[in-house]
Amino acid sequence: MRDAIWIGTRGSRLALWQADWIKSSIEKYHPGLRVYLKIIHTAGDKILDVPLSQVGGKGLFVKEIEEELQEGEVDLAVHSMKDVPSELPGGLHLGFYTNQDDPRDALISRERKKFKDLPAGGKIGTSSLRRQAQILHARPDLNIISIRGNVETRLRKLEEMGLDGVIMAAAGIKRLGMENRIAETLDPEISLPAVGQGVLGIELRKEDAEIHSILSFLEEPETRTRLVAERSFLKRLEGGCQVPIGAYATVQGGRFRLQGLVCSLDGRVMIRESVEGEAKEAEPLGVQLAEKILSLGGKEILDDVYKKER
Repeated sequence: MRDAIWIGTRGSRLALWQADWIKSSIEKYHPGLRVYLKIIHTAGDKILDVPLSQVGGKGLFVKEIEEELQEGEVDLAVHSMKDVPSELPGGLHLGFYTNQDDPRDALISRERKKFKDLPAGGKIGTSSLRRQAQILHARPDLNIISIRGNVETRLRKLEEMGLDGVIMAAAGIKRLGMENRIAETLDPEISLPAVGQGVLGIELRKEDAEIHSILSFLEEPETRTRLVAERSFLKRLEGGCQVPIGAYATVQGGRFRLQGLVCSLDGRVMIRESVEGEAKEAEPLGVQLAEKILSLGGKEILDDVYKKER
């Protein structure tokens, strides 16, 4: 077995926390194996003055890391799964999924106001069209302000821009030890999470059998079932992480339930459906749910979103 491996990661504090957690897990399971981190800057990290939906393309937070993985510069990549497109480059695959942390969205607000208590006309910061659409669906009286940056930057903008609240992934805030800043974790009935939100995925070269053997202990089968369903749903919709698509799968006793939605950017039109079945049917049921939503008008909503992005 090789004596050292390299992990490719983004350079934000959250990305480094996540990569270091995987690094520590590997070192604990394989004493004597040296694990190093290589920081790789992605387009999504470099372009901060333009809303994500206007940057264009998929894989804004993973493309450069995947290129180094393909070239053998790193042995694995650690991703927040909500940032990973449904289609991967040739020769790569998602080898392992870790346990899912809190998948919900979180509200950080002035005076710790709950979502229902935010003032009419209040300004809410988010970089996500999915969050924007669902917030406006639930509270059309709110104003959405596009903000970019890492967790710390977005929290700072709450004060600097005079916002009434910002909405981010609860998992990231909790991983950084900032759980006390959360005023409310939003019920999925209000804000359905992004595909894979809260899950760390390990991307690998398909042919690297040795790395697969080293990392096999990281796999969480139940998490994989959820992600297979959510990502097959996303793939059928041909969506990326900058599109107003939400999905959330739960598994209990060998059966699972998948909720999914597509929503117009102004929140006025939402198509939300669910399917249930056996865990082994996760992938085809994800496709089935996507087909159902497309047939109910989801295709028209997505076509309109893509038209506006262009």
